[in-house]
Amino acid sequence: MSSPEPNRTEDSGQPGEESFISHLIELRDRIIRAGIAVIVVFIGLVYWAPNIFHLLARPLLDNLPKDGKMIVTDVTGSFFVPMKVTMMVALVIALPVVLYQIWAFIAPGLYQHEKKLVVPLVSSSYILFLCGMAFAYFVVFPTIFRVMAHYNAPLGAEMSTDIDNYLSFTLTMFLCFGVTFEVPIVVVLLVRMGVVTLAKLKQIRPYVVVGAFVVSAVVTPPDVFSQLILAVPLILLYEAGIVAARLIVGKDKPRIESGDSATSD
Repeated sequence: MSSPEPNRTEDSGQPGEESFISHLIELRDRIIRAGIAVIVVFIGLVYWAPNIFHLLARPLLDNLPKDGKMIVTDVTGSFFVPMKVTMMVALVIALPVVLYQIWAFIAPGLYQHEKKLVVPLVSSSYILFLCGMAFAYFVVFPTIFRVMAHYNAPLGAEMSTDIDNYLSFTLTMFLCFGVTFEVPIVVVLLVRMGVVTLAKLKQIRPYVVVGAFVVSAVVTPPDVFSQLILAVPLILLYEAGIVAARLIVGKDKPRIESGDSATSD
């Protein structure tokens, strides 16, 4: 009578193992598809790699002094740096496909209301990240390079920047401002999940202002203009997140109240 029990536990363990393996296989397939999408876009852009890097370097080139120029200190830098830039551009262009593959993998484990929330959340996050990169390229870079060129002039120092160092700087700035523009999404999520309340967000506003200037002082070059360029948008985006959270919570309140009244009845 006791012998069938081990057989049932073994049988119950097999479907779990098969399900785990099937999830790993699906994850592998999703990663491969996302990688193929990035590679296809990269192959389509690789011919214009020098032009893409020149477009990235334009904010610096436009603000260099008359004798200033970009230099290459690595033997292979003139080849690999444009390739890196092109790969980053390909990743940004193919990011919707990558996000779709992630969504297709996790969607079966989500509830219906979570699925409705994820799609606008991911799309708005992607758009805001692109807006942050655009703000860095069109506003931040020209301002920073103009200020740096002005500082170098009285010193009599020749402003010559290595293309690899320039790439590292621009990628850092793109990432910082892209993440900064995600602040409204983070605020809305925190309020919607009940981690913080709108009253608490308003209460900690002075600390957010101080934190914004601290972060900008660490990330940006050590001048007032560069710090303001990051700190001010960070504060404004925090306020925008509070407004958006108030609108979303206001829409959800009737549902919550109706649900509470129904349970009380």
